[in-house]
Amino acid sequence: MPKLKQIEKCKHPNSRRTKALVKRLKKQTARDKSKLSGLLKQNLLGEKLLWFRDNLPDKEVCSAGDIELAILQYLARFDAELEQIKIKHSIGQRRNRQHASREDIINMTIKNEREEFKTCGIELPDLLSSLQFRMLKEWTGELRFLQNFKLRRFNMNNLKDWKNKNDKMSN
Repeated sequence: MPKLKQIEKCKHPNSRRTKALVKRLKKQTARDKSKLSGLLKQNLLGEKLLWFRDNLPDKEVCSAGDIELAILQYLARFDAELEQIKIKHSIGQRRNRQHASREDIINMTIKNEREEFKTCGIELPDLLSSLQFRMLKEWTGELRFLQNFKLRRFNMNNLKDWKNKNDKMSN
């Protein structure tokens, strides 16, 4: 990676050497930015899977009803924090919102996740498979093992269909 001292040493700002160094510098910063965004996505997925690992029932296999209940609990995980923010707003005579940025982020997250659950689905390990469910329960939380999970999208309509099929089969 070129250093700023190398760029400053160049005689003319439009010389071939300067342009080559600047090009290499831009390429490296773009590569670092791409790497950072990939790590951010992996970190968000890891946090989501940790939440599900801790909040799923202790069984051998999850049913569609269990998955739907867990997803609905996941979507409601910020309700207590939003309630606390509303209480703080109601106390006092201030007109400005004290925790506006946190409240806005939570509301945007909730809106996006609910829309995702209704349409394309929330991406989780295949919890209907006993192997994937056991892997999730035994997972220590290390991000390097995320690639071992077989991810599947669960949406509201598919879970209701699977629940209805299982109810008909059990009757």
